[in-house]
Amino acid sequence: MSTMKNPPSILIVGAGAIGSFYGAILKRAGCSVSTVLRSEYEVVKTQGIRITSPLGDLSYQPDQVYRDGDTPVAAPDYLILCVKVLPGVDRAELVRPWMGPNTRLVLIENGLGIERELAEAYPDNPILSCLAFIAASRTEPGVIEHKAYGKLVMGAYPKGIDGHCRELSELFIAGGIKVDLSEAVVGERWRKCLWNTPFNPLSVIANGADTRTILDTEGGEALIRAMIREVMAVAEAEGYPMDEGLIEQNIDGTRKMPPYKNSMALDYLNDRPIERDAVLGNVVALAEHHGIAVPHLNTVLVTLRMRAALEGRA
Repeated sequence: MSTMKNPPSILIVGAGAIGSFYGAILKRAGCSVSTVLRSEYEVVKTQGIRITSPLGDLSYQPDQVYRDGDTPVAAPDYLILCVKVLPGVDRAELVRPWMGPNTRLVLIENGLGIERELAEAYPDNPILSCLAFIAASRTEPGVIEHKAYGKLVMGAYPKGIDGHCRELSELFIAGGIKVDLSEAVVGERWRKCLWNTPFNPLSVIANGADTRTILDTEGGEALIRAMIREVMAVAEAEGYPMDEGLIEQNIDGTRKMPPYKNSMALDYLNDRPIERDAVLGNVVALAEHHGIAVPHLNTVLVTLRMRAALEGRA
């Protein structure tokens, strides 16, 4: 539990698997944790959020459960945004009803270049950018299965580590997870793309394949390696060079965890939009800007576009 006398208030916007898990961790740390929900409002209002985890039973009842358009009891100290980064979703407007003059905006989301629109919309509110290294999925309304990991990498946007980072990281640590603070969180986003950019899109092309299937299929691991190398080349052109050893680190780490259907695979299998551009398209666009050939990444992106057009999901 937190040793703070008055732990800050937390609001989770996008309380799916990821948002619900980190809300549970902050609840364990003694914070007031509220949620904004759409389809699962009635279930969570009556039953709370149920989470099974290697950390134990993380189930909790949010202090307030809001629908979109509700009036908040008070603006939160930290608004944690965990929605998918999708075309047509105006995240700046999505959080507007809940933002106060002193609210710190925390992004726990995938992708590159995702902070800019929020920084422009809320220039006076501190923005903390986070990357979640976690295997968790929603199994039914209000029910989350946390399988492994949970570490956060956190930094102030666009760079640095401030007092807000330190306060929030201490709370997450008190709740039972590891947090690494980073002076260059954008570079850390590139590091996470080494995994997300190959594995997530390939899982969709392969009809929701899990990580073990992707790696064990003949040629699968070689394809993952080639895609990681292409991501590393673009990252280096952007000013974020990375060590070749990260290729083995990503593959070895994936093999050590249980077979895992990532979030993009689950979104696809459940007919939900996928974060194609945030995770893959933006990397390919930057490669084109720098004149870097990324044939494997480009082939996967074009194939996803074809599939989306054929299925009416473009």
